[in-house]
Amino acid sequence: MTLYKTISLVSFLICFIILTFHFLRLIRLGSPKDYSHKKGNLKAAISYSFTGAMNPLRKESAYLHLPTYTAGILYHSGTFISFALYFLLLFNIEIADSIKWILICFLTASSLSGSGILVKRITLKKLRHLSNPDDYISNLLVTVFQIFTLIVLLEESFSPYYFICISLLFLYLPIGKLKHSLYYFSARYHLGFFYGWRGIWPLKSRGHIK
Repeated sequence: MTLYKTISLVSFLICFIILTFHFLRLIRLGSPKDYSHKKGNLKAAISYSFTGAMNPLRKESAYLHLPTYTAGILYHSGTFISFALYFLLLFNIEIADSIKWILICFLTASSLSGSGILVKRITLKKLRHLSNPDDYISNLLVTVFQIFTLIVLLEESFSPYYFICISLLFLYLPIGKLKHSLYYFSARYHLGFFYGWRGIWPLKSRGHIK
């Protein structure tokens, strides 16, 4: 294993240990404490929080901005794929050429989506007011990571830069907003718990939420 790969692996282990600490902390905190009278089905509501509630037609922030929502889906999918590819590249697992070109095309689209989201955050005044340095750093790191992933798929000699990039990403992930990759699940659970306890979720009617 090369020095660059070793550095990336150490960075991954540091990231994993810190995220594991956050995860155990969430488990220890347990479910929210709600002292009102329970009216709904918590299991159904929590399930709905991860499924039906994610329907863009039920999210005002999504159905009013479908191009950005679609770009976000592509961007996050590209991130998941890039992380999966890291382990294949780390252990020199061969990828068939046909699959490799499909991945390159998809990562091109996802990295362009990430770049577009970054440009939108920079150029739109209302988004700039809601943003902080962490927003820009996180977006930039992940977008560059995706770009470097597709480059290393095309040119293996680029791997030292690729492994340095992902090392930086692993080290930043547990201290910046990127740790929402873990907290996302607890947030959806808590949201389902809150609305389920009150009998609001799952929704009975169809259509937009207004």
